[in-house]
Amino acid sequence: MAAKKKSKDEAIKTWTIDGQEYNLADLSENAKSQIVNLRVVDQEIANLNQQLVIMQTARNAYGAALNTEIADKKPKVKSKAKKH
Repeated sequence: MAAKKKSKDEAIKTWTIDGQEYNLADLSENAKSQIVNLRVVDQEIANLNQQLVIMQTARNAYGAALNTEIADKKPKVKSKAKKH
């Protein structure tokens, strides 16, 4: 589902749903409300995706900092339990 604009400053007049273009003026108030809901949800998904990218970047930075911190440390080798 995508909105089509004729120009940058002109309001959206049509909405394409499953390949069919509809005039917004011809849609019911309920349909218009659902379009608003879709826009809100799409914006929230975009915001969450942006937050995810930020968190992944932070995680990578923390991992790199940890690697730098432990680079000079010798790992402890766990002794294997003796079998009787």
